[in-house]
Amino acid sequence: MWKNKRVSVILPTYNEKDSIRRVIGEFFSVGVVDEVLVVNNNAVQGTSEQVAGTGAREVFEPRQGYGAAIRRGFREVSGDIIVLSEPDGTFSAHDILKLLAYSDDFNAVFGTRTTTVMIWKGANMGPFLKWGNYFVAKMIELLFNTTILTDVGCTMRLIKRTALEKIENQFTVDREHFGPEMMLLVILNRVKYIEIPVNYLPRVGRSSVTGHWGRTIKLALRMVFLIWRYRIKSWLEFRPKGR
Repeated sequence: MWKNKRVSVILPTYNEKDSIRRVIGEFFSVGVVDEVLVVNNNAVQGTSEQVAGTGAREVFEPRQGYGAAIRRGFREVSGDIIVLSEPDGTFSAHDILKLLAYSDDFNAVFGTRTTTVMIWKGANMGPFLKWGNYFVAKMIELLFNTTILTDVGCTMRLIKRTALEKIENQFTVDREHFGPEMMLLVILNRVKYIEIPVNYLPRVGRSSVTGHWGRTIKLALRMVFLIWRYRIKSWLEFRPKGR
C-alpha cells in the first residue's frame, strides 16, 4: 500500500525466464507492492515454472506484442496505482519508491534512462539508443509543447487508475511502440505528469528488439510516424477531456 492506495506492478514477459523470479521477489521486498501481475506473452518454455510460488499472479495474452501485454495487464490489475516495469533486471525495484513519491502530486510518472550517472556499466544504452530516445522525446516535447521529456522508450512508469480510465479506450498500439502512444494520450488528455530519472542496469539475456540493429531502427521509425500521426490528428479533431 502507498498512503492507503493499492499498488500493482505489471511485468510483461517474453524472454525473461532467467531473471523473472528474482525481479518479482525484489518488487515484493520493497514493502509497498500489493500485487505483481505477470503477463505471459507467449513466453519461452519454463517461464511459468519460474513465476510459480513467487506470490505473483500470471495471466496469458496470446496477441503478440508489448502493447498487447500491457493492455491486458491494465484490464487485470486491481490497484489504485499501477506501475509498469520489466522482468529482465534492467530496472531497480527500489525506484518504485521514487515513482510513488511523485505520484502524490502527479497522475502519471515516466522514467527516463538517459541520465548519464544513472546508467550502470554494461547496460544496453549506447550512443545510438540514448540519443535516439532523446531525439524522439524532444520531438514530442516540441510538437506538443510539453514539460521536459528525455526518453520516449523507458518502460518503467506509473499511472493512477483515475488517469488510466481517461485514456484506456483510446489505445490502438499492440506492438513495441505502445510506450510513446501512452505518453501522447497522457499529454493530449491533459493528465498531470512528470518525468524522473531511474536506474538502468545490465539486462539478463538479450533483448528481442534492442539487441538487433534492424529492429531497433524499425521501432524508431514507427515511433516517429506515430508521433506525427497523433500531432496531425490532434490538429484536426482531438478534443481533450477535462483534468
